[in-house]
Amino acid sequence: MADDSKNDSKAVIGSYVAVGDSFTEGVGDPGPDGAFVGWADRFAVLLADRRPEGDFRYTNLAVRGKLLDQVIADQLPRAVELAPALVSFCAGGNDILRPGSDPDEVAERFERAVAALTAVSGTVLVTTGFDTRGVPVLRHLRGKIATYNGHVRAVADRYGCPVLDLWSLRSIQDRRAWDTDRLHLSPEGHTRVALRAGQTLGLDVPADPEQAWPPLPPRGGLDVRRDDVQWAREYLVPWIGRRLRGESSGDHVTAKGALSPVDIRERIAAVA
Repeated sequence: MADDSKNDSKAVIGSYVAVGDSFTEGVGDPGPDGAFVGWADRFAVLLADRRPEGDFRYTNLAVRGKLLDQVIADQLPRAVELAPALVSFCAGGNDILRPGSDPDEVAERFERAVAALTAVSGTVLVTTGFDTRGVPVLRHLRGKIATYNGHVRAVADRYGCPVLDLWSLRSIQDRRAWDTDRLHLSPEGHTRVALRAGQTLGLDVPADPEQAWPPLPPRGGLDVRRDDVQWAREYLVPWIGRRLRGESSGDHVTAKGALSPVDIRERIAAVA
């Protein structure tokens, strides 16, 4: 991929590579064939809309469940080879969730990856972690995530990277922004992140990612507890089991690779 924005930060982006884990793969946002769409694919469409038809290249290398070192080993060489105008790099979150992990040490490895990407790409978009105050099993990790976010912002300052700040995106604190597993965004959540990504790069976006949600009817305590029990049975226990067995949800998953914005639009429209 030709780098068409290295010397002009205001140039319209003609090539984009998405690097990361389940968040960037799009888990929680299924298309009509069961494969995921996600914020990065939706963001690619926003970028492609600013180019002549057929004059935009997009590759999604993200695979769910991957740790930072796996993302670096498996995806960075391909991203460096493609040398796109834009790379989105979101990794390290799965490391931070693991007991005993050190956000300072994870951030050092994150920075080395950012350095490699900025050497070949016009723009490297990095992302912070989500604010987990509303996620029961992850609430206690909020301080650890905030520490990692501070490092991500500092790295971004050193390398001139725009920051997709998920921590400050208030609209995704609503439970409707999340899939039933409470670990991945829903289609609407992914849509709002794509819109915020566009804003981060200074694009005119078709909707406000912070648009208020319609009111919800109140839920009683019994309903909340019943939902929590069901969630723990269906999602939390299997998630813990995979961790104990050393398994990953992405062990047998292949990255989506090169995608056509036209195909992405059709898949989004099919489930809208």
